[in-house]
Amino acid sequence: RAEIKMDYKLRVWNLKLSDAGIYTCKHGTHQVHTSLHVFKLTISLDGHFLQNEVPELILMQNSSSPLPDLSITLFDSNNNRVTPELPNKTRQKYIVNLKKLEAMDSGTWVCQVHSDSPLINQNISFAVKVLGFQNPDLERKYATVDSTVILSWHLNFQKIKWKDSFTGQLTWKQQGSANVHELLDFNITAQGQLHETKKSSNFLFEIPERKPESTIEVQLPKVHFNHSGQYQCQLEYQGRHAQSKIELVVMKVSANPVGPFSRGANMTLTCEVSRPLPPNAYLRWERVNGTKMDIKNSKQYEVKLEVNISAAGLWCCHLIEDSDTKISLQYPVEEAPAWINYVIIGASVGGSLLVFALGCLCIISGTSWQRRRQRAKRMAQARQYLLENKTCQCQQ
Repeated sequence: RAEIKMDYKLRVWNLKLSDAGIYTCKHGTHQVHTSLHVFKLTISLDGHFLQNEVPELILMQNSSSPLPDLSITLFDSNNNRVTPELPNKTRQKYIVNLKKLEAMDSGTWVCQVHSDSPLINQNISFAVKVLGFQNPDLERKYATVDSTVILSWHLNFQKIKWKDSFTGQLTWKQQGSANVHELLDFNITAQGQLHETKKSSNFLFEIPERKPESTIEVQLPKVHFNHSGQYQCQLEYQGRHAQSKIELVVMKVSANPVGPFSRGANMTLTCEVSRPLPPNAYLRWERVNGTKMDIKNSKQYEVKLEVNISAAGLWCCHLIEDSDTKISLQYPVEEAPAWINYVIIGASVGGSLLVFALGCLCIISGTSWQRRRQRAKRMAQARQYLLENKTCQCQQ
């Protein structure tokens, strides 16, 4: 592992900690002494991590002189300073814990080692690869009933030139249910080829033929209200896991009663979402081209907003988050034609007259029945009287 060149230079490669010490060069009566201080930096899992994992660095040093107290500073792949945790250290061995890694942390990091006595300023670079998603850990997506929704998870394995194979799966947990439904499995080969296998036959979804590279994507062609819930994409590599979730919130509108709006009548419009909204989001009903009196907002965490309307027109329910309208759903309220109003009025008047006639009939029938009952009672009394008189004549 060492050689001496013609210019009396000693070259040592594949340094080990045990190579530290004092090296002496002799030429005749002249001697030159050089002290070699050796550092060794190792990173856990050979520098291959999944997002949200915490790397561990071990820095060791060896020297023939007393070992100095080192100051350690880290710089990430974007040259941002990182403050490490030092839960355990000795003069010979420093154990450094980094932060939870994100997919964007892949690249070359630098460990800067400093000592005042003896004076040491040494930069040690090391590679970090973080396999994961370019999505956030939890993303919320809004959709309206009967719309088409595409859910996408962007992986970074090609961007960071990940050389090992890994697998994954996409699952769905319905809102309010503990059951988990497996939608598809996928695996990525060491050559970076993606293979997907559809698992669920009961859930209506499609895998788009054309989609961005390194992307897991499903399409819901016609969203139902009960399609809401958490869709989780999970990676698995050497028994370790990383996941990213998309929470789908679905909105629907309805009317009671259903049908054309009759003048003078009342109708209730209902706008409903599949789960409570975050504190910075709310529902709003408004009539298009209406006035401020035609606007109603939901309260915090409400999942349903009702509005009683007294005028026809185009009504619209908005889901607003941080003053930004995420989705809207319209409900047209048509005014009933005049002849329908007359039919309704006629039916109402006719119904009232029918009730009145039935009431009169009941009174007449009751009076007639009462009279028949009294007549029958008098006839029975008369028969009883005649029977008593006949009995008395026979005794004489």
